[in-house]
Amino acid sequence: MNIPEMPFRAPVNIRLPNGLDHTFHNVYDALDFLENEWPLKRGERYDRAVQRCRAALKRIAPVEIAREAFIAACLEAGMPMVAVATGSSLSATALPLAAPA
Repeated sequence: MNIPEMPFRAPVNIRLPNGLDHTFHNVYDALDFLENEWPLKRGERYDRAVQRCRAALKRIAPVEIAREAFIAACLEAGMPMVAVATGSSLSATALPLAAPA
């Protein structure tokens, strides 16, 4: 089966429990991490992220809803988002969960 990557509008950069940073570029990568490499702590946001990612891959839910659910699950599990260096300054590559007013 050929599953499209379903890219995020902006990559999600997460600090893993082992201290390494990992960047997720699309729904497929996020779901693969959720299902195969997720740390032991699983909660309500983890379950929601799995559901939203699966729905996005089936084109039932928007990709950005899956992205936000994935970010929420990472935060719930104690894996914060991190900024990445671009040139001489730091810039956050992921936008906040709430839209600006």
